[in-house]
Amino acid sequence: MTRLIIAALLLLPLGCATGRSPDMRATNWRSIATSSDAERLREWRSSFAAGLARARTSHATEVAREGRLLDPDAAIPGPIPNGRYRCRVIKLGAKRGSPLNYVAYPGFTCRIRQEAVAQSFAKMSGPQRHDGVILPGDALRQVFLGTLVLGDETRAMRYGGDPERDVAGWVERIEPKRWRIVIPAPTFESLTDVIELIPEG
Repeated sequence: MTRLIIAALLLLPLGCATGRSPDMRATNWRSIATSSDAERLREWRSSFAAGLARARTSHATEVAREGRLLDPDAAIPGPIPNGRYRCRVIKLGAKRGSPLNYVAYPGFTCRIRQEAVAQSFAKMSGPQRHDGVILPGDALRQVFLGTLVLGDETRAMRYGGDPERDVAGWVERIEPKRWRIVIPAPTFESLTDVIELIPEG
């Protein structure tokens, strides 16, 4: 499943998704991301702030308890290593049709490993499973680009093939052994999703 995402992002022409065909060896996320995802990444802080504001209206104690995980300015230098992680998803700010402004899901296992010129990220269980690649970003962050695998689906869709399934986020280290992926303006349910990643073992 992850290998299909790698191929879609790095090896296949993306003209139908982005209007551009990046070099097959490209690792510049801007040459791969759809225009919608590039905009989401640019506006990440506004999405994060809006999600936090709504979450605090009903779950201020829970938001405060998460500390640096939900602090927009918590990023410190340090790319995420390959390995298996214990992860959690927190959804901030309800979109229309969703009744909850704050949802913290139980932990699950996810995996990061090297795939050719990029790292891959996969959430291993749950009804919504992120699957994609992690690419260099800026001095503090890496970029995640991928898709959502839903329900009992067994493989990921091609990135750029369905805008509702595309996912983009910033991968940030927030403590010596703690990272997060901030996903601004996801398609479903929330204004911002935050995935916490703590190495297993």
